[in-house]
Amino acid sequence: MFWVMGGDVFFQTLGKVTGWGPAQQWAVQMEHAEWQGFHFYDLLFPLFMFISGVAIPYSLLIKAESSTKSRSFYLGLIRRAFLLVFLGLVYNNFFDLDFQNQRYPSVLGQIGLAYLFAALIFLNIKSFKGRLAALIIILAGVAVLQLLVPVPGIGLAGVSTPESTINAYLDSFLPGKLYERIYDPEGILCIFSATSVTLMGGFAGCLLRYEKWNGYRKSFALSGIGIGLLVLGLILNNWYPIIKNVWTSTFDIYAAGWSFLLLALFYFVVDVWKCRKPALFFQVIGMNSITIYLANQMVNFETTSKFLFGGLARISGEGGILVINAGIIALEWLVLYLLYKKNVFLKV
Repeated sequence: MFWVMGGDVFFQTLGKVTGWGPAQQWAVQMEHAEWQGFHFYDLLFPLFMFISGVAIPYSLLIKAESSTKSRSFYLGLIRRAFLLVFLGLVYNNFFDLDFQNQRYPSVLGQIGLAYLFAALIFLNIKSFKGRLAALIIILAGVAVLQLLVPVPGIGLAGVSTPESTINAYLDSFLPGKLYERIYDPEGILCIFSATSVTLMGGFAGCLLRYEKWNGYRKSFALSGIGIGLLVLGLILNNWYPIIKNVWTSTFDIYAAGWSFLLLALFYFVVDVWKCRKPALFFQVIGMNSITIYLANQMVNFETTSKFLFGGLARISGEGGILVINAGIIALEWLVLYLLYKKNVFLKV
């Protein structure tokens, strides 16, 4: 969430202003791969999906075990999913009331619906083998649709160009698509594909809850799974490319590999080594991630930053833009810190 709330722009600008080689290389990683390939920025969204899956064994399954009213429990899941869909519409300028051009898919909507599907699988399939089979079916099903099913009106099958993907055909029924009105990276098939990443997060959460293993063994297992998924994704990439924009199954596998590795790293540092104080900066952001995500769309932090730091930016010359960008991040974090100290959190 740090990158989404302005860290990406700061480091993109740092590369442009300084001309420093490593900064320029990192600036490239702060943008999505144009089509085939994988940049660091491509990891952020699937990492959200993965972490929401990690939470399933900790919150959802525990509540399900103690709940005596399954109907109300499932209705709560559905309400949560559609509330996120609505918040996604709000983020996409729903109050413009331009329904003909309204973009209906969204980041929050995809998180909500993919979480719902993954949660239903975990609640209704109790065995590890059954859940693994569901994961394989989703990954294989998406792969078959994208690689083998001819696109109506085009006659080709595959993911060589945006226009020739089955995603583009399915999204043709949606108004307000994000990319040149061809397809939407949070479109119909992408939502189902992303469910696999959430499911893999659920497996990681189950592993973390496994009481017979200590923290070192869990960290090692998470790392091993992550490396295995990265290798598998790279091997399959030779025939089935890693493409974030249409959430190919290889992208799901590869992104989940990095997610497992990052979870292993932070779990080891924070929970095994007990090194928690440095994590406060990110904890403040993460505890109100939806709040700052929506606030970035609704509140002009840039204007406030220019008001407070405009003088410092002016005397900083070419580096002035970095001062403004850093000010934006500082202001956003300060708002989140005040909410954190008051125990005010937006929970969905």
